[in-house]
Amino acid sequence: MHNNSSLNNAKIAVLIVAAGRGVRAGTDMPKQYTAVNGQTMLARTISCFDVGHPVMVVIHPDDEQLFEAATANLSHTINHVFGGATRTASVKAGLTALKDDSPDLVLIHDAARPFLSAVLIDRLLQTLTTHQAALPVLPLIDALKTNTGGTVSHDGYCRAQTPQGFRYADIYAAYRSLPACDSFADDIEIAQKSGLTIGVCQGDEANVKLTHPLDFKRLTTMINITAMGYDVHQICSGESVFLCGVEINAGFSLKGHSDADVGLHALTDALLGSISAGDIGQHFPPDDPKWKNAASDQFLSHAKGLVAAKGGIIDHVDITLICEQPKITPHRAAMRQRIADILDIPPARVSVKATTTEGLGFSGRGEGIAAQALANIRVPDAG
Repeated sequence: MHNNSSLNNAKIAVLIVAAGRGVRAGTDMPKQYTAVNGQTMLARTISCFDVGHPVMVVIHPDDEQLFEAATANLSHTINHVFGGATRTASVKAGLTALKDDSPDLVLIHDAARPFLSAVLIDRLLQTLTTHQAALPVLPLIDALKTNTGGTVSHDGYCRAQTPQGFRYADIYAAYRSLPACDSFADDIEIAQKSGLTIGVCQGDEANVKLTHPLDFKRLTTMINITAMGYDVHQICSGESVFLCGVEINAGFSLKGHSDADVGLHALTDALLGSISAGDIGQHFPPDDPKWKNAASDQFLSHAKGLVAAKGGIIDHVDITLICEQPKITPHRAAMRQRIADILDIPPARVSVKATTTEGLGFSGRGEGIAAQALANIRVPDAG
């Protein structure tokens, strides 16, 4: 899963904080032991991590039987320790329990975030190659207001997520130096207080924290939607084309106001269609000079953000390129990776195919390239 060469020999541990009572969730037991799509939240959260990484779970003393039942069928190496009165005390207990394992890195995660992706984990580990701590963040979307209606600027603010990653020795030393009564909102706050270097990486909209009854209700009222997008661009003189985010030296170009990437344009329209948000031309008018020669990854990122703002989760995308030239096979892996990076999903959930029209039509005559895209997403049922 994590193939960065500088991480090959790093011993990575996972610390999951699951000692809370979860009273805001309105469930009849601590929320981390409630079912999420047929599996307890805690088990689903643990399953997000590589089975080769030892897992330390911090639990409440009253929950030992619930914990044993929730983790009985998992393949991970799992241990547990009892937490304290605060999150800070619980994390300290977990870090102390990991001491004998001597991990190089530790990922500290909330049990209430069961939709963590391998892509986000990889980002954190990459950030830890250059920093002592790693924080995944998301931009603020909604306008911020004070209680009296005043507007607060977004500048300098973001939404923080877990897992937060650390070099184990550094964060353990930081926790050991804290007075017993100290309590902090998260682990990055302690890292900052201790002067550790903090690297920021992009978070994931799907990595939601389940807190309130409505969060759980949304999980049971999600609907699956498949939407299609289609695009065509004319071949013109030039040296290269952009297809699915990859530049290919084809000996010709595609005519368009932006970079004319038919693959990303079709996929953008598919995502917009999945939430009934119009088409790419409405969001990025072709007569607007702002988008002249623009890279199409901006369009796809915009559509992804709109899907996320609706509470949508992108499960899979499939693009078919229709052309005689260039040959797609040599570039397929790079295309899949590029789209996966833009959408924050694993490459395994991106399909790129190619076909010809056997010499028929505009594509067969070499006059243009077409693309068709399908997007499978889950969105809350609006009724």
